[in-house]
Amino acid sequence: MKKILFSFYLILLAIATYAQSRIVQNFNDNWQFYLGDEPQAKNLNFNTNNWRTLALPHDWSIESDFKAEFPARNDGGALPGGIAWYRKTFTVDASKKDQLFYIQFDGIYKHSEVWINGQYLGKRANGYISFQYEISKYLNFGNTPNTIAVRVDNSQQPDSRWYTGSGIYRNVYLISTNKIAVENYGTFITTPSVNGQQAKVNVATEIKNAGETKSVKVEVGVYKAGKLVEKNITSVEARSSSVTKLNQSLTINNPVLWSPEKPNLYEVITRIYDGNKQIDEVKNPLGLRSFRFDADKGFFLNEQSYTLFGVCLHHDLGALGSAMNTRALERQLQIMKDMGANAIRTAHNPPAPEVLQLCDKMGFLVMDEAFDMWKKRKNKFDYHVDFEANHKQDLEDLVKRDRNHPSVFMWSIGNEIREQFDATGTVIAKELSAIVKSIDPTRPVIAALTETEPEKNFIFQSKALDVLGFNYKYFDYDSLPKRFQGYPLLASETVSALATRGVYDLADTLRLWPASSKDKYVVGGNPDFTVTAYDNVAAYWGTTHEIAWKEVKKRPFMSGTFVWTGFDYLGEPVPYPFPARSSYYGIVDLAGFPKDVYYMYQSEWTDKPVLHVLPHWNWKAGEEVSVWAYYSQADEVELFVNGKSKGIKRKEDGDDLHVSWKVPFEAGSVKVVSRKGGKTVLEKEVKTAGSAYKIQLIADRNNIKADGKDLSFITAQIVDKDGNIVPDADHLIKFTITGKGAIVGTDNGYQADLTSLSKPERKAFKGKALAIVKSQQNEKGNIVLKAAAEGLEGASVVVKAVK
Repeated sequence: MKKILFSFYLILLAIATYAQSRIVQNFNDNWQFYLGDEPQAKNLNFNTNNWRTLALPHDWSIESDFKAEFPARNDGGALPGGIAWYRKTFTVDASKKDQLFYIQFDGIYKHSEVWINGQYLGKRANGYISFQYEISKYLNFGNTPNTIAVRVDNSQQPDSRWYTGSGIYRNVYLISTNKIAVENYGTFITTPSVNGQQAKVNVATEIKNAGETKSVKVEVGVYKAGKLVEKNITSVEARSSSVTKLNQSLTINNPVLWSPEKPNLYEVITRIYDGNKQIDEVKNPLGLRSFRFDADKGFFLNEQSYTLFGVCLHHDLGALGSAMNTRALERQLQIMKDMGANAIRTAHNPPAPEVLQLCDKMGFLVMDEAFDMWKKRKNKFDYHVDFEANHKQDLEDLVKRDRNHPSVFMWSIGNEIREQFDATGTVIAKELSAIVKSIDPTRPVIAALTETEPEKNFIFQSKALDVLGFNYKYFDYDSLPKRFQGYPLLASETVSALATRGVYDLADTLRLWPASSKDKYVVGGNPDFTVTAYDNVAAYWGTTHEIAWKEVKKRPFMSGTFVWTGFDYLGEPVPYPFPARSSYYGIVDLAGFPKDVYYMYQSEWTDKPVLHVLPHWNWKAGEEVSVWAYYSQADEVELFVNGKSKGIKRKEDGDDLHVSWKVPFEAGSVKVVSRKGGKTVLEKEVKTAGSAYKIQLIADRNNIKADGKDLSFITAQIVDKDGNIVPDADHLIKFTITGKGAIVGTDNGYQADLTSLSKPERKAFKGKALAIVKSQQNEKGNIVLKAAAEGLEGASVVVKAVK
């Protein structure tokens, strides 16, 4: 019994000891919000009785209907900006008065100012940067409350070429540490050598001491699946009121390597001890991998030739706007992963921390991008206004925050920067590259360039770039190795093709919408603001998905591609004016429904058997229809219309990426069969749909966490009596919910739908719509979503919220 009590005492002692270490507290709940400017809201005694209470992350812009009169214009998503205030009241236990406290914001869009108990902490202009303030000396302890106030100013519009969102749209944390602790982002992990037999790991630590000089022990441990692999313990004198730097080395034998295909992760835990008492702990991911670029042979990962199958992603999450939600982001990345993508470009700004956390775990290489402009503007109120005063701190904060992620393999200092064309580009590129390398000398620096003639490209002339990324201009690819001798090359942005899911016209020729830089909008486009999903329409600076991919794929010196874009995103609705309000570039639409070209990439970028047929099979009798099939892992595809063969097609000379037939429409079915060596691999059939009869609901996940954050994405399909999707169904679907959840967004992927994405109703588009359901915090139980539409049989689906 005494032994049991003594063990229990040790457990309590361990808990008490750990309680004195670093505590990172989620600080998202119970904020008060006011849309408008209230200059007195920074004061402690300000009355907020009429303010709204909400949980962060929060994007106030996405709650609005889309309107032409908003100054952001449809380029910015046709949604409002403005000024708003957030306030939160909290208490801090008196026992913690000797600790240091920090408030950390992962991102506020934009021009944020922060006060604690009426004391001004500072201003950050950049809406994409994570930052923190120390608040220790301003805090009240015990029962006296503390109030933090945040003013957010996104009123100057237009400020971007896409939708940004507005507000405290990423996570917030309250952090407490002892007076001796690891500095914020003060751990830098490098792997000087990595192979299948052994990996060398160096851990550089910055130890901040706000107290008296003291000798401490620093333990660095490398763990795999919770088990200690190797550790290093070093004693160091932490000097008073300063930052002490320490380097420790470890050797990992028989390492398990990280790659997108096998994202094996270790964990580095840094602990500081004062005697036997742990006074701090910091955890960082570790992926053991090597990579390099070769000017002639492209990219190598773990000494294997490796093609970058990349996509560019903007930061919005569709119907949720820019408000960070880990599950919504995970869903986007999983859809890209299933397509075969192995790389992400964070276009064109620093990502949320969760992006890199998920890319580490799921397996993506990341081009981490800092800026879309430097001093020269692309919009009247964009970051060029703030660049001079803020770029150094913003870039330093980005690199320090992200440098330990194994997914990050290069730093982009800019996208299509206008200083490319004058000598200031040389000066600024040198400065930015030097900033990056002063913090992380282990990764290459790149910029996404457009000028392919060296004598005209002043950023190239800086010699500050390690890899040259070129956007579009595939017709110059063969000249690049000669013009830029010795430089590794990457197609940093390609395609800019346009498509609307489920829309098909029967024109076969490549069309450019708009046709040239002289035209702002397309002339003679579709009156409903759609674009065909056949891969034959692009913006004038780009080309089709198939052409762009073929041009990269056949040149070994091109390290890979980053397609513009993986998903449709809010804003930049080229080629149309309002009411178009979101982009047409995505391989997947805004709701997360793949467009047909998704399967072209899947057939090229994965080893799985693929067979996909388009279009739908509801046409006018006798109308000549172009039937396409994307396929892989097969020699040939045969087409059948109502059981009659229309011929066998094969991809010729390795250059074709699909096969096609022209056949007169007759109601019934169209079926394709792929074969290899005469044996059937896959079959796909599309039938002529009858009249709309009922709604089907399909949840991507039927069990979600009861944490107030987790989501289920529920697809609503309008089908006929036989279950065939009706391709032109556009019924208004009204969603209702009961139980322990809420509807937080709806969508249909249509780029010109003007109904607020926050409303619980949505017209189906081409037979489909989406409802997003969120759990309630600490409320387990059934969530029942119902869908109803006039003239249709309704449907319901049950999602369980579990603890």
